[in-house]
Amino acid sequence: MIDNENPPLVPMGSVMLGLLTFSMMDVFMKSLSMELGAYNAILWRVLVALVIVSVVFFARSPKMPGKAARKIHLQRGVLMIFMAYLFFWGLARVPLAEAIALSFIAPIIALYLATVFLRETIHRNAIVASILGFGGVLIIAWGRARGGFDEEAFLGIGAILLSAVLYAGNLVIQRTQALLANPVEISFSQNLVFSCAFLLFAPFFAEIPDVEYAPQIIGAGALSVISAVFIAWGYRRAEAQLLINLEYTAFIWAALFGWLFFSEPVTIFTIVGTILIVAGCVLTSRRQRRVIHVEPTVV
Repeated sequence: MIDNENPPLVPMGSVMLGLLTFSMMDVFMKSLSMELGAYNAILWRVLVALVIVSVVFFARSPKMPGKAARKIHLQRGVLMIFMAYLFFWGLARVPLAEAIALSFIAPIIALYLATVFLRETIHRNAIVASILGFGGVLIIAWGRARGGFDEEAFLGIGAILLSAVLYAGNLVIQRTQALLANPVEISFSQNLVFSCAFLLFAPFFAEIPDVEYAPQIIGAGALSVISAVFIAWGYRRAEAQLLINLEYTAFIWAALFGWLFFSEPVTIFTIVGTILIVAGCVLTSRRQRRVIHVEPTVV
């Protein structure tokens, strides 16, 4: 039994900081995907990230991960390969804030997947919070839809929605993985699986980018490592259902960055939707005083 009268603010803050840096990476990746294509944008980002995290990982004289950890690293890595490609392919075709809004079906699905795979109990506040957050997303998406979509945007929306379904599974696995490995090992394994998979197709699709793209590629790679470490650290120290609704704060950063870097307007729909999203995130931090804590199983 653990006392949850006071929410674990430090793990929550760590996850929110990870989401902020992840949103900053999305800015770089949207630009790179538009210029280089989704495959090359992801390929060069993960190669840079692998170099960065490898230095930190091997400097710690790591031990060989156990069988369970290796299994979960591979499972999540493979899942994220398809998830990332679909998302960044779609991100090149729709506004940043809209892409993030559409991806928010993932925490809704993940809340209920957590009851199956992680044996966590869904509390009333978590359910209400997810409804508030999803309602905010619907308002924002509806506001965007009023402008109409071309065929490319329609395909981009479909890719992002499919990516969001895969992301729901990723969120659940993320909690289990965080209990089996430290954040640096998780980031290293994730980028290693990504790199190996994308290099298989390098002879057919890889192109060496011009040097002008180097700052964006390096920035995206560094931010992806920082984000992964902060998020993994938080998930190692708090239940998934407490942290999943924090995913909604990513929309706030997406709306801001979309306006700053891509001249995407912030409408009244964005403001109203954001208020609901923030309300959901605040509500999810209010927990029942006593909760039975059961260690999750490996999926």
